[in-house]
Amino acid sequence: MSASFSRTPVYIVCSPRPFVGKTLVARLLTEFLFLARGSVTAFDVNVKEPSLLDYLPRLTETAEVDDTFGKMKLMDRLIVHDGVAKVIDLGFHAFDEFFGTFAEIGFIKEAARRQIVPVVLFLADTDRNSVRAFGTLQDIVPPRQLIVVDNEHVLLGELPPMFARGRVLRIRALPPFLKTYIDRLSFSFTGYLRAEPDASTELNQWIRKNYTSFRDLELEIAKPRA
Repeated sequence: MSASFSRTPVYIVCSPRPFVGKTLVARLLTEFLFLARGSVTAFDVNVKEPSLLDYLPRLTETAEVDDTFGKMKLMDRLIVHDGVAKVIDLGFHAFDEFFGTFAEIGFIKEAARRQIVPVVLFLADTDRNSVRAFGTLQDIVPPRQLIVVDNEHVLLGELPPMFARGRVLRIRALPPFLKTYIDRLSFSFTGYLRAEPDASTELNQWIRKNYTSFRDLELEIAKPRA
């Protein structure tokens, strides 16, 4: 474990709703962490394709939370302070099961004891189920570790007040032709940056902006607690 990583982050990318850009955010984050740290372990908890495993097979493992054995196996992997960042692409079907176990075993308290920092990235939507789910998370996740993702592909207008009051990470909408381009299974965000050095292109700027947001999160996690 590198001495520069005094705490191990566990990023949980989630929503109780499908088609909100969750896997896109998980892809961006996983590629950034691999670039920044040199290692990352991602877990794909999905029932639909394409999923994170399809995009990043060398960095991703499948995980199941449908039964007690699967849930505890995943939690055991997440609670290890090894300096390797973890990313969970949590399918909407598994939202309640995962966070029910998360709260039941006291994951937040145990993580703090082991120098692990769980960070929940919640993809916001305007439906009643999203509001309910976010309220549940507010009860079990510390405010600084609960981040609303405002994906402009989904939220075309202003962020609903309940979500806007906390920490917000914004993902700007891309034109349809660029959205189609990055949705290809062979596309790599980091690969694009290396192949396209012109920082003035829209996609180059979009990737760099998102990577900068993730870098700021990483720098905050690296700070020792007061």
